[in-house]
Amino acid sequence: MIDLYYWTTPNGHKITIFLEEVGLPYNIIPINIGAGDQFQPEFLKISPNNRIPAIVDNEPADGGAGISVFESGAILLYLAEKTGKLIPQSIRGRTEVLQWLFWQMAGLGPMAGQNHHFSSYAPEKIEYAINRYVNETGRLYAVLDKRLADREFVAGEYSIADIAAYPWIVPYERQSQNLENFPHLKRWFETIQIRPAVIRAYEKAEAFKNQALDIEKSRNLLFNQSANTIQR
Repeated sequence: MIDLYYWTTPNGHKITIFLEEVGLPYNIIPINIGAGDQFQPEFLKISPNNRIPAIVDNEPADGGAGISVFESGAILLYLAEKTGKLIPQSIRGRTEVLQWLFWQMAGLGPMAGQNHHFSSYAPEKIEYAINRYVNETGRLYAVLDKRLADREFVAGEYSIADIAAYPWIVPYERQSQNLENFPHLKRWFETIQIRPAVIRAYEKAEAFKNQALDIEKSRNLLFNQSANTIQR
């Protein structure tokens, strides 16, 4: 059984999608980031960066004590290796998947996240910042679109590389992007969107819909952290 510390963000959706795809039993432990659950001492022992998602694998391969993992990319890689699913075994195939997984973690996620912040959440609308991140998000969409021009999925067969990227494309309108401008990306997006496991993963999120965060009340928790947040 996997304990999944989860909230309804793109990074949270990555893990529910994977778990639904492979049929690995899991238990969701909600971490309401708008209410400050991510600062609970029990959670910080698992995720010292006070971010979701995180997991505890209560039945690790070595038969020892439970293993905790934080960072969504590390979790996807850990679970793929645990199950032997959604990652190629060949060195060439594995390398393809890992470089696109890291591309999402280092590029698409952070840039789209800044896009969300300056376009939707920042108390002051800074034109330069909005344009910077909207344009960079569009550039990354174009990279992905070009990659998908001659293949069905990012690294050939469906893998954790696709699972990592897909939830960050779901809010494309909020990111001021038009999928019609990226036809290969649009085809890929629509293919993943109707996968039964993806549908089930997003249905899981509905259970927490009424607990959706209030940005005004949560702004300090979400956006005004500093070294003091960790050192206190």
